[in-house]
Amino acid sequence: MDIVIATLIALALGATIGFLVGDRKAREKNRTEAQDAEREAQRILAQARDESTQLTSRAEAEALALTEKTHKTLDEETRERRAEFTRTGARLDSIEEKLNKRDQNLEKRELNLDKRAATYDQREQEIARREQKLSDREEKTRLREEEADAAYTRAEALLTQTAQMTPEEARKHLLDRMTAEAKADAARLIKNIEEEALAEADRRAKKVIGIAIQRYAGEYVTERVVSVVQLPSDDLKGRIIGREGRNIRALEAATGVNLIIDDTPEAIILSCFDPIKREVARLALEQLISDGRIHPGRIEEVVEKTTAEVDQLIKDAGEKAAFELGLHGVHPELLRLVGRLRYRTSYGQNQWSHSIEVGFLCGMMAAELGLNTKMARRAGLLHDIGKALTHEMEGSHALIGGDFCKKYGEDPIVVNAVAAHHEDVPPKSVYAHLVMAADALSGARPGARREILETYVQRLEDMERISLSFKGVEKSYAIQAGRELRVIIEPSRLSDDEAHMLSRDIARKIEQELVYPGQIKVCVIRETRAIEYAR
Repeated sequence: MDIVIATLIALALGATIGFLVGDRKAREKNRTEAQDAEREAQRILAQARDESTQLTSRAEAEALALTEKTHKTLDEETRERRAEFTRTGARLDSIEEKLNKRDQNLEKRELNLDKRAATYDQREQEIARREQKLSDREEKTRLREEEADAAYTRAEALLTQTAQMTPEEARKHLLDRMTAEAKADAARLIKNIEEEALAEADRRAKKVIGIAIQRYAGEYVTERVVSVVQLPSDDLKGRIIGREGRNIRALEAATGVNLIIDDTPEAIILSCFDPIKREVARLALEQLISDGRIHPGRIEEVVEKTTAEVDQLIKDAGEKAAFELGLHGVHPELLRLVGRLRYRTSYGQNQWSHSIEVGFLCGMMAAELGLNTKMARRAGLLHDIGKALTHEMEGSHALIGGDFCKKYGEDPIVVNAVAAHHEDVPPKSVYAHLVMAADALSGARPGARREILETYVQRLEDMERISLSFKGVEKSYAIQAGRELRVIIEPSRLSDDEAHMLSRDIARKIEQELVYPGQIKVCVIRETRAIEYAR
């Protein structure tokens, strides 16, 4: 039993030992296989990492290439679109600029059309008034003819009845006749009184005007359409012309003035109808000559600087005119227009000096009449400011000046005096009549305006020719340096009323056919002589 148990125990121990030995070998084998599997897995993992790295590198390279290609494509498309947008923007700017210019032109045209319409309306009203006056005169003439026919009929009937009158009837007829003669004498007396009153008013008006003229003496500066610039030497002409004429072209383009360089020694002639441009060109050229640097860039710089200097001179001239007349509170824009008149002439008369003189004359006549001298001087100074704008705006300079005075807050009396000094609108105050008189005095007095002798003689001949072309005119004489035309008519062919109509017709024809400064008085003389001898 013990042997069996021992055997069993030995077998169990052997089996256990064998199992333990076998299990250890199995574990070692499994460990070896696991190590081999791990190494294989690591190898596969390393190989997979290498392949992944290679794939990633290739994918990144391909993605980078694709990105660069896409960026290039986008850059090209962006540049093309930007260029297209730039071209489109330029076209839009050009179109917008053209539209703005068209709008400005349309606004200017609308303004000009409005002013023309206003002028035409005024002319139509004037024509309507004249037609109404003519219709009234025709009606009066018809009534007078009817009255004359009726009187002639009554006279015939009276003569027919006279042979059959009784003494009482003859006495009554005589009384009626004496009554009619007394009424005619009274009418003549009334007419004489009216004529004496008019003569007295005319005498006093001449006295006022004479006093104003005696108290004022002015100087005139006559300008021409050319200015002469003296040169230190003729060598400068070549420098002013420049290589292939580039300097002279630049100067003409910058100033708008024509430069005439001829054989005149040491002189250059500037030709331009605009005196302001001519003055800018003259000052710029003198500065370039004194500086010595003459090239297109320097020319533009000097012209721009000189333009600013001339603008300042214009402003100073306006302020000087107001200071000389003792005026205050005049709008700066109106003073600038007055200053521009320094470079404006009319029949050779400087309009700046003319405006100052008219201001003084208005003030002196206003003082003689006991009126406001400041108001009169103000109206006289501003009466011709429209002439500073007539080359920019259409219409009468009197109406243009009146509009600008109204725009810048001048007194309505001054506005009316400026607008009415050539009778474009009816005068509403005595100041308007003072401006008319002072304007005529300043422009018509001897030496005030320049006129060529041949033109003057031709104008006198034309005046006499026009008057002689009318029916019933016997003789015609132009006197007072062409300021008055005296016409002698045949009394048997024209009546007193027809003489008045003739003077009006001659004046209208002279206005239509001749050009002259100031005004011309047409005096028609109808003389009737009755001769009888006492024996």
